[in-house]
Amino acid sequence: MTEDSKDEGVITVLLQRLEQQRLPRVLDLKKKVESGELLNEFDIEFLSEVFADAEKVKPLIDRHPEYADMVTKMVSLYKEITEKALENEKKA
Repeated sequence: MTEDSKDEGVITVLLQRLEQQRLPRVLDLKKKVESGELLNEFDIEFLSEVFADAEKVKPLIDRHPEYADMVTKMVSLYKEITEKALENEKKA
């Protein structure tokens, strides 16, 4: 199995996970913090896991820059959520 075919399989799985699991949850978290709610420990754990996974796939994205824009947008969304969550915490 070549490096490219391995990468293709991993990318396929990651995109499925993003579409079916991560993105819906992230959008729910965005709504939650935009409405002024605080993140709970499960929300924070989820975001921590996402950030850790992003670090792990960085070499894959470096090999496939065609996905870099999508990754950048997702990281920006996570950053937006965490910043709003911190703002909500300070107001609480």
